[in-house]
Amino acid sequence: MPKPAPDLPFDGAISRYYADEAPAAIRAAIDDGGKNDMLDATYPYRTRWDRDDYDAAMAALQIELVKLQASVKDTGKRIAIVFEGRDAAGKGGTIKRFRENLNPRIARVVALSKPTDVEASQWYFQRYINHLPAGGEIALFDRSWYNRGVIEPVFGFCTPDQRARFFAQVNPFEDMLVREGIHLVKIWLNVGRAEQLRRFLKRERDPLKQWKLSSIDVKGLPRWEDYSAAISETFAQSHTAIAPWTVIRADDKRRARVAAIRAVLSGLDYARKDAAAACLPDPSITGGPDIWHG
Repeated sequence: MPKPAPDLPFDGAISRYYADEAPAAIRAAIDDGGKNDMLDATYPYRTRWDRDDYDAAMAALQIELVKLQASVKDTGKRIAIVFEGRDAAGKGGTIKRFRENLNPRIARVVALSKPTDVEASQWYFQRYINHLPAGGEIALFDRSWYNRGVIEPVFGFCTPDQRARFFAQVNPFEDMLVREGIHLVKIWLNVGRAEQLRRFLKRERDPLKQWKLSSIDVKGLPRWEDYSAAISETFAQSHTAIAPWTVIRADDKRRARVAAIRAVLSGLDYARKDAAAACLPDPSITGGPDIWHG
């Protein structure tokens, strides 16, 4: 791996972490892995999904998403899809594939920035409520109220009491959404530690992707175990029968994108549905919190 250059974002902090602090096994996996190799030995596939097969599956799913959009518009369905996951797990790319052929007036992304002083003084869930879908809308949350479950405690952005209140309220909150008629899907994209670092290194050196990096990404690199503990507790507290988590192992972005779309489509009824295309997602990379590992 080349030495960090002075013009890299955050003064090459990611490259320095790779060279000086990353566990030896993580560095070895990155050094020894080819471009299309999966770096996590526990991932069920050894190489990235073939491009032609992926393109064919994605093309069929795009048609299904357009069918779903028509159904949502005609019936007034309300769909909220929460995308959470490790940094660099592919949330943005997956959301892009959901929306690329949909009307942005129907399928909109909710990506909220840091709370303002006023928002910070409000009930924690308050600022999310106005972004919930109305009739005939699909809201895709690029991170969500689960910031309080995972990111905020890792960086000390909330107190233990605030987080305890969040866990006491999140299940009743989601229960109300579902009983109100909102179809809620919670997707967690997980990525192995070596693959995450490989993606960060690629972003650091790509001028077109450097904007994706943040100080939180850099500061979070040595806090893998802290994240793992927060994620594990969040699943334990918020995986319920009425609002379950769908966990997708996202080391292969292609497989993960297809799995995420199928996880949504397979759980919905809509006109002219192609059950072969909108089938259940690959069970070897998709499941509940039981398939997650830190």
